[in-house]
Amino acid sequence: MTDYREVLLVKYGEIALRGGNRRIYEDMLLNAIRRNLNNIAPSEYTAYKEQGRFVVRRKNEDEGDASSLTHLIPHISCIFGISSVTTALRSSKRSLEGINQAAFTYMQKHADTSATFRVTTKRADKSFEGRSDEISRTVGGYLLENITNLKVDLHKPDFALIIEIRSDIFVYSSNVEIAGPGGLPPGSAGKGVLLLSGGIDSPVAGYLAAKRGIELVCIYFHSPPYVSDRAKQKVLDIASQLAHFTGKIRLIIVNFTDIQLALNDSTPPEKITILLKRAMLKMADKAAAKYKAMAIITGDAVGQVASQTLHSLNAMGGTTNLQILRPLACFDKKDIIDIAKKIETYPISIRPYDDCCTLFLPKHPETKPKLSIIESIERDVPNLSDLMEKALEEAEVHRF
Repeated sequence: MTDYREVLLVKYGEIALRGGNRRIYEDMLLNAIRRNLNNIAPSEYTAYKEQGRFVVRRKNEDEGDASSLTHLIPHISCIFGISSVTTALRSSKRSLEGINQAAFTYMQKHADTSATFRVTTKRADKSFEGRSDEISRTVGGYLLENITNLKVDLHKPDFALIIEIRSDIFVYSSNVEIAGPGGLPPGSAGKGVLLLSGGIDSPVAGYLAAKRGIELVCIYFHSPPYVSDRAKQKVLDIASQLAHFTGKIRLIIVNFTDIQLALNDSTPPEKITILLKRAMLKMADKAAAKYKAMAIITGDAVGQVASQTLHSLNAMGGTTNLQILRPLACFDKKDIIDIAKKIETYPISIRPYDDCCTLFLPKHPETKPKLSIIESIERDVPNLSDLMEKALEEAEVHRF
């Protein structure tokens, strides 16, 4: 086996501040990395902890292919909790000579030999002799002597070479570091039920909730034959895309037709939107109890539509004792669209297939509903509770 092997060095941010719980978060994040690696090639790659970092390598380095691991980066840099991923050269030769050789090898492969450069050393293992600045100067001098045309620039270098001294030596450059999403590891904050539609907002709300460590149980309300199966497929595709970031998702598809018709037959037109949303929240509450979720997540943005005025949101709040999380509450639509494009749910959401929320929409929906009146109408809807129970019992469940 050669002394130097390319690996991926994975950094995390916020979980480093978790004190006594840090190891729990590290283990959850490591499991998420391993799960994504197993989805690519179960027997080829592995990941392990390394003093404040994770390292991804081939399982059989002495026998396997020594080619680049860069193709793995998109599958790791998307995981919540990760701050960055980079290719690095790992050396087990823990000496100044070993560091010099590793730095030389890395520079020859990755840097323009006529570039300016700077060396920064991070000595996580304090038992390694010498100060960090001394090691940086020694390595910089070695590179100047052995690579023609290199020049030092400590302020604005073309190439920033970084040496990390841990259990092994790692050499890499911030020039090729890929930023991760940050946040907390998937599932570390518990479960939440996301009201997922085929629109732009709710997938973004789910993404932001998942970024804070919430495992998503999604619930989608489908109304055939008024809504086509292509609208249902939109939501399946959105859930699949979200799972790219969250690691896993459960999607519950509820047949909402009978409930929607019952409400439409018993409700003044201007109040139908609020009654429909309250029914969805009540069913989400029941789903939360079944799947042991601790919150309900919606894509509401204050003032965006009639059902999202403060009066309307207040009229919906009494449907559950759970926390209702609204990650987009104060977002502008442009900001929401920008995130949707970034996470690639936007092209799916704008497919021209409407969901149940567009059915029976009144010309002039009420924007300042009174909770007492809404509750009174709701009580008079025949068999509403039974219809909701039946719909949940017969719901489809998909896992991604």
